[in-house]
Formats: sequence, structure tokens, C-alpha cells
Amino acid sequence: MRSFAVLFAFCFSAAIAAKGQVSVELLLDQQQFLRDESLPIRVRLTNRSGQPIKIGKETDWLSFTIEHREGFVVPKVSDFTATGEFTLESSFAATRSADLMPYYDLIPGRYTLIATVKLKQWNQEFSSLGKTFEIVRGTKIWEQEFGVPTKEGLPEVRKYILQQAQYQKHLTLYLRVTDSNERQVFRVVPVGQLISFSHPETQIDGASQIHLLFQTGSHAFRYAVYSPSGELVTRQTHEYARTRPVLRANEAGNIFVFGGTRRLAPDDFPALSAVADNASNGVAIPKP
Repeated sequence: MRSFAVLFAFCFSAAIAAKGQVSVELLLDQQQFLRDESLPIRVRLTNRSGQPIKIGKETDWLSFTIEHREGFVVPKVSDFTATGEFTLESSFAATRSADLMPYYDLIPGRYTLIATVKLKQWNQEFSSLGKTFEIVRGTKIWEQEFGVPTKEGLPEVRKYILQQAQYQKHLTLYLRVTDSNERQVFRVVPVGQLISFSHPETQIDGASQIHLLFQTGSHAFRYAVYSPSGELVTRQTHEYARTRPVLRANEAGNIFVFGGTRRLAPDDFPALSAVADNASNGVAIPKP
């Protein structure tokens, strides 16, 4: 009996030692997300064991648990799999990124997320501390159906929806792309912060892209263009200069910002360097 107790104590001490030699840290860049918005996370695994660790041979080496504030564990919509085998040397750290939104049906509420790493070679599991985040509904302020061409038959009908939500004392504008019944969500993306009295301008061009212009400060405006799948096409900053920036369309149907003046910004898309490269290579830069 005493031998069993000694053996149990030794195994328990070894497990505690292993826990201290390998650490798992969960990183979230924000704590609030709109429902169906991407939920990007990063998991940092640090090895202080003094020996290399082989990771990724099994697809279930990384897993997540999401618990609602009311105490129930959120069921999975589909299983998360982590691909890519690698070796983590001692005294080094590795970071892996993932978007968890497709794997869970998260309704509005507050949650706690935990990441767990399974090391088969040691028969041990290592878990991170819990990170809290919140899913919010947002307020719908505008919507418009539009068509997407198909190979045969009638075009597919989709819907652009603008929503706004308060986050850390800032009002954020979101674009939601759904089917006509809002049952299938193709994309939810944050467009940018806006001031409370801003009324976003919207126009849809001949390619079914949505053009957005809204005020982000006393003199600043954000211009953004998104594809029918919710991918960012253009992002610019414009300022009030004698006249207010507004959306206009020319005779060819091209939509552009009229009035004000454009100000180059670090988050421009495409980046200024890409535009300059296209110009130097003889690629025409579209003009209003």
C-alpha cells in the first residue's frame, strides 16, 4: 500500500513538473464580436522542457472548449483539425492561428474559451487559462438585396446588411452578406468606427460590389468597397476640404468619391506601394 502511495506521488510530481515545462497561452486581439463574425485566435506554445517536442502528427493535438456564462459547454458544429507537423525545440515558442467561428454556433452572450494541447509522446495535456469574449447582435441600419450571376439560369439573390454595435465606447460599422432570407451568412466584417451622427452612404455598382462612405471623425471619412462575397476591394480615407466627400457615379457607371480630398493612410487598401508598382508596370489606375 505504501509503495502504491509513493508511486502515485512520484507520477503526480512528474505531471506537475511537466505542466511547468510546457505552457499554453491563448491570445485574442478583441473581446467583442458580432454574431457570425470571424473569431480569430492565436495559441502560443512554449517549450521549457530541455528537449524537442514533436507536434502535429495527430490532427487532434489542438482543441478548444467554449463555455457560456450560464455554465453550459457550447456544442461543436464541426470538428476543428490542426494540420501541419512540426518540432518545437527547447526554449522556443510556436504560435498557431485559427478562426473558430465556423466550428461553433455562438449566440449572443458572454463566453470563456480554453485551448488544450495534447502531447501524445508524453501522454499529457496542457491547457491555457480561460479568455472571455462576448457575442453581440448589433443594430440593423440598412439592407439591400442584389444579384450575383450564375453559370446557368437566374442570378443568385443575396443581401447586403449594415449593422452597428458599441464596443469599448466606440461605435463600429459592420457589413453582413447573406442570402435573401438571411439564413445563410457568407461573411460578416467590421468596416470601421463611425461617429454617432454619421449616416453611411451606400451604392451598388454593376459588378454587385457595395461602395460605402461614412464619417469617422469631425473631418474624416472612410471609403470602402466590398465584393458580393464580403471581400475587401478598396479602403481609403478622405477629409472634408471646402466640400464634403460624397459618392457619385459617372456616365460609365463607375462609382467614386466626389468632393473633399483624399488623405493617404497606413491602412489603405490596396496599399500605396501596390498602386505605385502597378503604375510603374504600365497598369492603368482607374480614375473617376
